[in-house]
Amino acid sequence: MKFRTLIVDDEPLARERLRRLLGPDEEIEVVKECRNGREAITALKQTSVDLVLLDIEMPGMNGFAVIKEVGIEGMPAVIFVTAHDSYAVRAFEVQALDYLMKPVDPARLREALRQVKGRIRAEARGTTETRLHALLEKLEGHVASIEAYGEHLLVPNGIRQTVVQIDQIDWVEAADYYAVLHVGSNSYTLRRTIKQLARQLDPKRFARIHRSAIVNLRRVKEILHEGDAENWVILSDGQRIRMSKSGRRTMLQRAK
Repeated sequence: MKFRTLIVDDEPLARERLRRLLGPDEEIEVVKECRNGREAITALKQTSVDLVLLDIEMPGMNGFAVIKEVGIEGMPAVIFVTAHDSYAVRAFEVQALDYLMKPVDPARLREALRQVKGRIRAEARGTTETRLHALLEKLEGHVASIEAYGEHLLVPNGIRQTVVQIDQIDWVEAADYYAVLHVGSNSYTLRRTIKQLARQLDPKRFARIHRSAIVNLRRVKEILHEGDAENWVILSDGQRIRMSKSGRRTMLQRAK
């Protein structure tokens, strides 16, 4: 039996790695690759697919949104691919469908494929839909809970993941679909928008002072106002961060 497979990931290198790892499996036929959620939705509606390797975090539309848009009844079997650390996904490890951590481990992929192919063969469509419903709810609930005011962030760096303590972050800078964490003299790039990251940070400790900047309130030394449009935050190390008018209002309210 051939398992028609769709790969969905916004990172070209991640798609290439999955395709290469799937190559030796004669039962897997990669019928299409998608760069984002919208492409995935179109492919799922137009193409017959047995299995989807679906990235959770993608700019614009994440993996959860893809499933919601297509509808549970229209989804094939799903193996989620995630950069979340293991404690975030441990809660749904026992569910019917599977997940892979980035960077994808070949042995872990083979085991996931073995189990999912067995389920595709053995289970009726209705059972798969029921389990996907349960997994989706579990995923969303646990990712939301992990993202709510955690104590550390894991920043992927090749085969390693750097642990960044949230309370050590001085400020966060937006860089397109990425967020740059400034920690003392070091900086770390996280594949997450500043809007997404803001939801993870405790508003009692962090404030978004500009559409491209979040500051650790404990690092703020001064609020500087130069003319009508020039507003700055001065950090304890002397770093000047530009602040919008709304950001200045936020800072002044916090100071009351």
